[in-house]
Amino acid sequence: MNNKTLFSATGLVLTGLFLLISVAVISLIPRWRVDLTEDNLYTLADGTRTIVSGLERPVELLFFYSEEATADVPQLRSYGIRVQELLREMVIASDGKLSLRVIDPVPFSEEEDQAGEYGVQRVPLSQGGEEVFFGLVALDTTTLPESGGEEGAAVNFKTLGLIRPDQEEFLEYEFSKLITQVANPEPPVVGFLSSLPIDGGVNTQTMRPTSPWMIMDSIRQLYEVRRINPDVEVIDSDISILLLVHPQNLSEQTQYAIDQFVLRGGRAMVFLDPNADTQAQPGPDGVPVPRENQSSDIAKLLAAWGVAYDPTRVVADRELALMVNVGDATRPVQHYGMLGVQRQGFANDITTNGLQVMNFSSVGALSPAEGATTNFEPLIRSSANAMLMEGEFFKALTDPTILLDEFQSTDTRYTIAARVSGNVHTAFPDGPPAKPAEATDAEEDLSSPDDETAQEPVVLPPQLRDSNGTVNLIIVADTDLLGDRMWVQVQTFLGQRIPQAFASNGDFVMNALDNLAGNAELTTIRSRGRYARPFLAVIELQRDADDRLRQEETELLDNLRQTEQQITALNASNQGSGPSAEQQAEIDRFYAQQLETRRRLREVQLTLNRDIERLGSTLKFINTALVPILLVLFVLALGYVRRRRAEKVRD
Repeated sequence: MNNKTLFSATGLVLTGLFLLISVAVISLIPRWRVDLTEDNLYTLADGTRTIVSGLERPVELLFFYSEEATADVPQLRSYGIRVQELLREMVIASDGKLSLRVIDPVPFSEEEDQAGEYGVQRVPLSQGGEEVFFGLVALDTTTLPESGGEEGAAVNFKTLGLIRPDQEEFLEYEFSKLITQVANPEPPVVGFLSSLPIDGGVNTQTMRPTSPWMIMDSIRQLYEVRRINPDVEVIDSDISILLLVHPQNLSEQTQYAIDQFVLRGGRAMVFLDPNADTQAQPGPDGVPVPRENQSSDIAKLLAAWGVAYDPTRVVADRELALMVNVGDATRPVQHYGMLGVQRQGFANDITTNGLQVMNFSSVGALSPAEGATTNFEPLIRSSANAMLMEGEFFKALTDPTILLDEFQSTDTRYTIAARVSGNVHTAFPDGPPAKPAEATDAEEDLSSPDDETAQEPVVLPPQLRDSNGTVNLIIVADTDLLGDRMWVQVQTFLGQRIPQAFASNGDFVMNALDNLAGNAELTTIRSRGRYARPFLAVIELQRDADDRLRQEETELLDNLRQTEQQITALNASNQGSGPSAEQQAEIDRFYAQQLETRRRLREVQLTLNRDIERLGSTLKFINTALVPILLVLFVLALGYVRRRRAEKVRD
């Protein structure tokens, strides 16, 4: 087509029709996306797509966003745009099950009252400044009266009161979780099995009942907790999560029940320990008396799940060791067996989101077993300045300084907690274990027709030899982290126990249960990348300059210290008189050095700014001139090649 044809009336009409058809096609097929970002920032996880497309009832998302109030805050405004883009992607993927409404709750409006009713938080932009709303509500529209819900009945909704910018990586998970909570309003059931008095027990000295650990109070606020008998043969199918804490001497029948529960798709959180300090009973003098065996293990199940764990070895860590008071010592000492893990020891995972520090005591080490087919993802790890010690060192340990003499770093980071997922095979390939003879006799007695309290014998369902889909397990090699002494102070006020947490142990447990309790697809959603990408080249320039500046500052401080010492010595030898010529010379030398060092510091800073400006100019040239020039050259070259081909055809 030549230029005359293109710019003729017919050509212009055809071009206009082509553009209109293109716009219409693009508008009618909004699901077509091309995500060219490195971290797939605009691509939803498969788990999210499954969740939103599988909703059985319509859910409306109400995004309360003070758009007008944030007009002069570009960072928050751009973040609000990214949140809306993510929400719209979820709406598109839902096949009409989700809808989105963006609400700007301006002051003194009905929308502002509505935000307060749903529990969306009002947040000040600055101290004493204007307050804005930035929250999300997931609403089951079938519970609204105008949609067929009963008048006066409770409206089913869940609220994310504040969408925090520092939690950007976890937005997709948080939004998906909000939707699943609305779609499944009944609280999940947690099956609880433990050999520790975590849910309350009896003090052997006073024979009085003891209170449950605070972690159990926290769990009961959000879940229905159901205790499981240690000799259970079948775990009820309505249990969503199995919470297994310090399993000791479990029978083959109980381990088989756990095995089948996991293979059915059940999720489990398991706490093991090579040396459970909390299991020690208080002696007559108040000093805890350790038991002969304070370790726990489920070796057969761990092998089937692809996890290696040695219940006789404890992680000792010099870098993360906590300071403890021992006896009448005047100052605290390091305890290599008690660890305070901070952010650098946490994986970028939903379960560790928002954690600051976690305290552990005599922890074990987890690792993927040789030949394992499951995915092993470390969640919490020690520092590299660590080693594995024999657990016997930590029984009745009264002087932690003994560990210092035995410590030899292996330069290895040990995994304390891990997520295990994938397809697994049964730990009982030969079939269900045979019941002990005494148990069989007891069942025959219970089933006797002459006994009015006779019970039907347990009938085991058909054995599963492979998992129904992907299993989801979180395994922790410590139980002491659950004890109140490791993470919370409990005060009593008007008969109510009030916790004051000083560590994030409880937050980790609740995050993990929250993650496991959701839709099975929810556990597959991982953190996303950040939209704000650092300018690595500029950061590297600044880092190099900082190193040079730090050297200059060190030299200045050394010179200053030496000069002050010399002046002090001269003053001491010439008290009562003014500065001598030697003293004055030293002072002058100091000022000269100070001026010279400041000049050198300015030169380094000037060089840094010059390098950054040069880099910025280069990038600006590439973006504004070089790319268009290359495109023009490419078009000209393409036109030249086409003309040459046309000439050859004519010839």
